[in-house]
Amino acid sequence: MERILVIGGARALGAAVARRAVKEGYEVVIGARDLAAAEARAAEIGAAAVRIDLQDEATIAAAAGRFAEGIDHVVSTGSAPHDVRAVELDHDKLVAAFTAKVIGPMLVAKHFAPVLRPNGSIVLFSGVVGWRPGPGSLVKGVTNGAVEYVARHLAADLAPVRVNAISPGVVDSGAWDRLGDSKAGLLSKSAAGTLVGRYGESDDVVDAVMWLLRAGFISGETIHLEGGARHKTS
Repeated sequence: MERILVIGGARALGAAVARRAVKEGYEVVIGARDLAAAEARAAEIGAAAVRIDLQDEATIAAAAGRFAEGIDHVVSTGSAPHDVRAVELDHDKLVAAFTAKVIGPMLVAKHFAPVLRPNGSIVLFSGVVGWRPGPGSLVKGVTNGAVEYVARHLAADLAPVRVNAISPGVVDSGAWDRLGDSKAGLLSKSAAGTLVGRYGESDDVVDAVMWLLRAGFISGETIHLEGGARHKTS
């Protein structure tokens, strides 16, 4: 049975990936900063849990130590949004955003490379805003864009272990529920901004992740999963 660690697997897209992986027969470990949340999700779906905080290298190293017998795949969905204009930037939140998306995954590679099996893989998460700049998206755009280069360079560094990234558009994964009544308007606008005429669902992203885990001839790539939003001209 192949083993997969889903960092950020206690909620939203990470939880959806973990749930599907269990259904498809993987041995799943959910990693999260909040160990109680990871344990609760793990108990719900039949997985294990471990504490991993992408802002804290010691927790990454300790988690890797639990996999001395080997692991097949690592999926990292971690993020620390800082959605403000340039004049409102906060240094500590800026560093946290880069750590979650860029520095943290590189430290995951550092500590998990010794235990990743040669036919294994790492899947990182980027996002369409990396290629579609807009007011208030500076930090998210730059960090998401950087994930493409992290995947490309880690793929060369860790070969034959494969490293790829998923770049979703707006997906109704539960992350937008915090908007309340405004959520419907966001999803409607997002659907109109794609070539396929709809917003994304969690299953769209999970399908792509599960495919990448098995796609043994793909490495160093970023898969754009946003209904053609990057190509919409009007």
